[in-house]
Amino acid sequence: MSRICQITGKKVITGNNVSHSHIKTKRKFHPNLHTKRFFVPETNEWVTLRVSAAGLRIINKKGIFNALKEAEAKGFYKA
Repeated sequence: MSRICQITGKKVITGNNVSHSHIKTKRKFHPNLHTKRFFVPETNEWVTLRVSAAGLRIINKKGIFNALKEAEAKGFYKA
């Protein structure tokens, strides 16, 4: 399973570790992902999502049904 949030689309990005002597080596920044189950009252079913902390805040703000609709329109989630 890839490290991509199904609500926001956040994914792994690359950058540099910078030492005290300013030597740069490649590293990865991983999103803060969690696997969670949500109950969607409109469809009366449970949905398991891999969401970031920011994705959880969006679900709390807009509701799970609207968040899933927007994520599906953007191509982050497939029903």
